[in-house]
Amino acid sequence: MPEPDLVLRSRRVMTPDGPRAASVSVADGRIVAVGPYDAPDPDGARVEDLGDAVLLPGLVDTHVHVNDPGRTAWEGFGPATRAAAAGGVTTLVDMPLNSVPPTTTVPALEVKRAVARRSAHVDIGFWGGAVPGNAPDLRPLHDAGVLGFKAFLLPSGVDEFPPLAPDQLRTALREIAGFGGLLIVHAEDARLIDGAPPPTGPRYTDFLASRPRAAENEAIAGLIALAHELDARVHVLHLSSADALPLIADARRKGVRITVETCPHFLTLTAEEVPDGATEFKCCPPIREAANQDALWAGLAAGEIDCVVSDHSPCTADLKVGDFGRAWGGISSLQLGLPAVWTAARRRGHTLHDVARWMSTGPAALVGLDRKGAIEVGRDADFAVLAPDETFTVDPTALHHRNQVTAYAGRTLYGVVRSTWLRGRKIADHGAITDRGATSEPTGRLLERQPRR
Repeated sequence: MPEPDLVLRSRRVMTPDGPRAASVSVADGRIVAVGPYDAPDPDGARVEDLGDAVLLPGLVDTHVHVNDPGRTAWEGFGPATRAAAAGGVTTLVDMPLNSVPPTTTVPALEVKRAVARRSAHVDIGFWGGAVPGNAPDLRPLHDAGVLGFKAFLLPSGVDEFPPLAPDQLRTALREIAGFGGLLIVHAEDARLIDGAPPPTGPRYTDFLASRPRAAENEAIAGLIALAHELDARVHVLHLSSADALPLIADARRKGVRITVETCPHFLTLTAEEVPDGATEFKCCPPIREAANQDALWAGLAAGEIDCVVSDHSPCTADLKVGDFGRAWGGISSLQLGLPAVWTAARRRGHTLHDVARWMSTGPAALVGLDRKGAIEVGRDADFAVLAPDETFTVDPTALHHRNQVTAYAGRTLYGVVRSTWLRGRKIADHGAITDRGATSEPTGRLLERQPRR
C-alpha cells in the first residue's frame, strides 16, 4: 500500500455499509485504507480530525446544464463547478443542449471539452445528444468517451436540439443498443402536451394543467415497450409523475433495462406552495402536488428510483418573466441539492446513508464511474464534509451560480457543507473555493466513459 499523504478522521464516516467512526487514508488522490478512528497517524501525512461532522462520498450529479459555450450568460463551467464544489458535488455530467454547439458530433464535443478544461473545479463527464439525422454520429461520440445520449420526445426549448419523432427514436435506440450504450430520455408525450390547455398567465395551476401526468406516463410506457423490443438500456430523466413508478417496476421484473431519476425540487417543493407569477419554480416536467411528492418518496424508499440529481437548468433573470407560458423553465439548485434533500429526508425518517446512496453511489453507477460514489479502498478520495444538524437560510446572492435565481430563496435548510475534497485535495472550505494552486488553474479533470465490467 502506498504511504498515505492525507488522513481524514470522523466519528461518522458514511461507508457503503453505513456510518461508523473511522480514519480514511489517502495516497495520490485515492483511498488506500478505511481503518479505526484511533489508528496511529502515518508518518508525514496531513491529518484532519472532523469530529462529529459527517464524511460523505462526494456527490455525483449526472444532470447539469452548464450551457457553455454559446449561452455563457446563462451559466458556465467556472461558476457551475464552483457552485458544485461549494455544495459537496465533486463530479458532474454536462447535458448536451443549451450550449452552442450542442454535443451532437465529435467536433462539438471537443469544443466543449476545450472550454471545460480551462475552468473545471470538479471532475466533469459529458452526455452526447441524439437528435434527428445524427444517428451516424452516435458511435463516434461513444468511442470518444461520452457517457450516454440524451433525447427529447417533444421540443426542448432550444431550436438547435430538436426532438426525436417515434421513427427517429427507434433508429437512434437501435444504433445505441448495437454498441451497448445508454439512452437517457426527457419523457413527455408531445401529442398529450399539445392537447392540454396552453400555459399562459401568472397562475401556477394553469401551467400545471398544461403538463399533465398522463404525458409522462404515456411516454414512459412507450419507451419501456421500445427498450424491451430492442433489448436496449434506457434511463428516465427527472421523473415527476409518481404514477409511472408501477410501470417501471413491472418493466424491471420483466427484464427491461430501465433506470429512473428524480430531482430535489420534486422531493422538496409542492405545487400548492408556488405563488402566482413565481416562475423561478417553473420546470418541465413540473413540480406537482404534495400527494404525488409523498409517492415519489415512497418510491425512493422502495428502491424504485435509482438516483437523485439536480437538473440544474439556469437562465438569466430576465427570462424568468411572471408569465408561466413565456418564462424559461428550469430550477437552479446545483449548490443546494444536498441540504435540500437532507432537510426533507430527515423529516421523513431517512438517513444520510440513504442520501449518499441516492446522490452519490446511484448516479456514479448509472454512468459507470466506478472510481466515484463511495468511501472505500480504491475509489477516488472525493468527499463532502457535512454538519447535518446545522441550518442556514438560502441567500441567492451567496450562491456561486452565475445567475442567482433560485426557488429555494429564503428557505431554511439543514446541512451545512463545511468542506469538499476532490482526489484528496480540499477544493471548497465553508463555501469558499480553495483549489487554485501555484499555476492558478482549477483541478477538475475531464472524464470519459469507462468500459462496463
